[in-house]
Amino acid sequence: MSLIILTSPHRLQSICRLKRIQGHMCVSSQMSSKAGSEVLFEKVGNAGVITLNRPKALNALNLTMIRHLYPQLKKWDKDSETDLVVIKGAGEKAFCAGGDIRAITEAGKTGDSLAQDFFREEYILNNTIGTYPKPYVALIDGITMGGGVGLSVHGRFRVATEKTLFAMPETGIGLFPDVGGGYFLPRLQGKLGLFLALTGIRLKGRDVQRVGLATHFVQSNKIASLEKDLVDLKSPSNIDVAQLLDSYEEQSSLDAEKPFVLQEQTEAIDRLFSAGSVEEIMENLKKDGSAFALKQTETLSKMSPTSLKLTFRQIQEGARMSLQEVLVMEYRLSQACMRGHDFYEGVRAVLIDKDQSPKWKPSTLSEVSEQAIEECFSSLGERDLKL
Repeated sequence: MSLIILTSPHRLQSICRLKRIQGHMCVSSQMSSKAGSEVLFEKVGNAGVITLNRPKALNALNLTMIRHLYPQLKKWDKDSETDLVVIKGAGEKAFCAGGDIRAITEAGKTGDSLAQDFFREEYILNNTIGTYPKPYVALIDGITMGGGVGLSVHGRFRVATEKTLFAMPETGIGLFPDVGGGYFLPRLQGKLGLFLALTGIRLKGRDVQRVGLATHFVQSNKIASLEKDLVDLKSPSNIDVAQLLDSYEEQSSLDAEKPFVLQEQTEAIDRLFSAGSVEEIMENLKKDGSAFALKQTETLSKMSPTSLKLTFRQIQEGARMSLQEVLVMEYRLSQACMRGHDFYEGVRAVLIDKDQSPKWKPSTLSEVSEQAIEECFSSLGERDLKL
């Protein structure tokens, strides 16, 4: 039996209006959930465009984002109508300021699997970018550190601007320059990669390209126009993309006259950082006694002694390895750091309490045994990273 309700015209209008409002609410909630999503994917022409969308967190990379990025890159790789991938960060400040270290710290303390899953899936993503068959263009317009370096440096094209700020500051938080740092850092000129890895020094703007971490330099105010021209390319080869980027670089004269920030120290870096151990480097710096050397001694003395020794060996070993071998090694190191003390203490001192006074254990280089370092590099057996 059907129930018939007689409705007044006025009530009918009210119901219709309510449905319209609900309809709008439904649409707007879909839009806001899309806007609130932490990584956005768009297909523009024949280009896949990725926007890291956590501007308030400087687009820091978390596991949710990694789990969206990886399948999307795989999908575009197989899609015959996607010829090019462009990745950028939302907001004015950052491309990606690193991994979501706080979440990893909490997970590591409680034995949550995030401490394994994050590094494993991040490194698999780094390898996917490093072996991507289609042109991959990272617009690193802003802060690019740690995990953000991993999303860009392995891709074929990396476009720096005057707003780019590059650093791998991990030794200061009891970690090591991961995301393939053991692969790309020792391949920089001379001892520059080892210097950057140990000291965590920051490079800005054009200097990021001068050392080879970026492939191109384009002024920040030209990036929107560059992106439009990139997505307008029809079936571009790597050569086509390179030519377009070259043409934009030619129009970008900003800071061209400024010398490379480390130009006068390059010879000293090569000399002082050519050593068989971190202790030898410290010895070289103390003996040298120049203002530059003393500054580096001061910087290194604040870093985790365990991290310095791990990083030194990581860079030495990585120089002879493929990217895949490096990532397997770095996964082992990441899990050693999760088992240790210094990572949690470094994050507390630098990011949580911000007292900048970490109490490292061991507190001196001489107390960090070769055996302890050796164990960090040993196989995890079944739990090793598989690429």
